[in-house]
Amino acid sequence: MRGRRTPWGALLRGLLLPAACIVILVGFSTALNSLNSGHEAEDQRQLEEALRRGCVACYAAEGVYPPNLDYLKEHYGVQVDDARYVVIYSVFADNLMPDITVLVNEP
Repeated sequence: MRGRRTPWGALLRGLLLPAACIVILVGFSTALNSLNSGHEAEDQRQLEEALRRGCVACYAAEGVYPPNLDYLKEHYGVQVDDARYVVIYSVFADNLMPDITVLVNEP
């Protein structure tokens, strides 16, 4: 019995390698997706910080915060990828920091 091979053993070995490859590929894909999500969140955070820094620079130079997002883009060089992000820029008063929210634009 010991030296005798069964067809189940060959079938099991034949299925084990493809199954292991699939598991590795799924794990790799999941890791890449997680890494990509981390980059998107970091890019979103950096854009929001750049907008806030532009507002502070405007206040320091002019004594008032930018009246709108277009003013901030035009005069302080802040760039927004409008295809990728939606920026909500709410002004309350000239002497109060605007409320800035950056959202990812879902296609």
